[in-house]
Amino acid sequence: MEISKRAAGVKPSPTLTLDREVKSLTAAGHDIVNFGIGEPDFDTPDFVIEQAISALHGGATKYTATEGTPGLRLAIRTYLERQVGLSYGPDEVMATVGAKHALANALLALVNPGDGVLVPAPYWVSYPEQIRFAGGTPVFVATSAERGYRFAVQDLERAYTGRVRGLILNSPNNPTGAIIDPETQEAVARFAMDRDLWVISDEIYHRLVYGPQATSIARVAGMRDRTVVINGVSKSYAMTGWRIGFAAGPAPVIQAMIRIQGQMTSNPATIAQAAAEAALQSQEGVVEAMRARFQARRTVMLQGLARFPHLQTVPPDGAFYVFVGTAGLRGQVWQGKSLAHGAVLAHVLLNECGVAVVPGGGFGEPEAIRLSFAQGEDRIREGLKRMGQILSSTATPVDEPGMVAESS
Repeated sequence: MEISKRAAGVKPSPTLTLDREVKSLTAAGHDIVNFGIGEPDFDTPDFVIEQAISALHGGATKYTATEGTPGLRLAIRTYLERQVGLSYGPDEVMATVGAKHALANALLALVNPGDGVLVPAPYWVSYPEQIRFAGGTPVFVATSAERGYRFAVQDLERAYTGRVRGLILNSPNNPTGAIIDPETQEAVARFAMDRDLWVISDEIYHRLVYGPQATSIARVAGMRDRTVVINGVSKSYAMTGWRIGFAAGPAPVIQAMIRIQGQMTSNPATIAQAAAEAALQSQEGVVEAMRARFQARRTVMLQGLARFPHLQTVPPDGAFYVFVGTAGLRGQVWQGKSLAHGAVLAHVLLNECGVAVVPGGGFGEPEAIRLSFAQGEDRIREGLKRMGQILSSTATPVDEPGMVAESS
């Protein structure tokens, strides 16, 4: 049988593909330092697990409403008001099978065939594929390491065409950790309103920040009713496997997303909803303890990368990744191939050093790699030490980090 053109056109996720390869190598007995996967190494908090067990014994084993239980949706609304400063009604929020599912629902609800969707690069790997799957066309907005991988509204204006109907924002950004500053946010809001664009704001990392706070564009005057906010419990609460995300936005869009979900998955897992409800109701200390440990790991990662001055390392303001430009390695080759190409460098690091990194091509920047610091400091140091085996010709110890200056 032939598969559909739609299915044939969907590319596999490079991050998940790498994770499978790493797990296969690990199962075969290889010691791999995994800088690839975007998953906290912390266990889910005990009180969340205990709540899930209690709910299970209490009979939480049946279907719920497609959009989630009343308790979880109330917890989502309360969380968004407390943490983000946004107020939503009961018909303006829904729970999904992870934040990725919320994004897919939103795009299927908003994109018509041929619609363009602006996507600032570097971008999370699933945005372009989900846009295409919905029948739209991703319209990429270029940035650079020299500008800290931040875009300006002028970049949106240059990329805009009459076919563009929407914009995806991600702050803090995966893979760069960049946060959209308030001034840029205001300018982007005016840009969107002037052109009657909808906005999807992916805020999954909004609690994991190391400097300026991340704010939602939905808070800008006039933007609440044209923005779908996407979030979830996977990153901030170390609940990746529980698969609970959520979306908030204008009732007509959320209700359309609920109808789509009703024909795709129905409700997220009932027991996972109970766990997510407990997480969202928790005190601030739970997330802060994880954030502080990520910040310490960030420091170790940046100090280690500073040994390689030919790499363009931009300190991330949020999330738990460092996006490293490799253009400075154009003069370095490995078996006849340039190490400046992220895919080549990633292959060499994995097969020669036992270090897994994600090539930048999947994020829209071929001359780059992404490294996650979502693991212990000793493992981060070990991975950076191994990287020096390949980058030794450029590995010159320095007193101060030789990083690209951040720019707004």
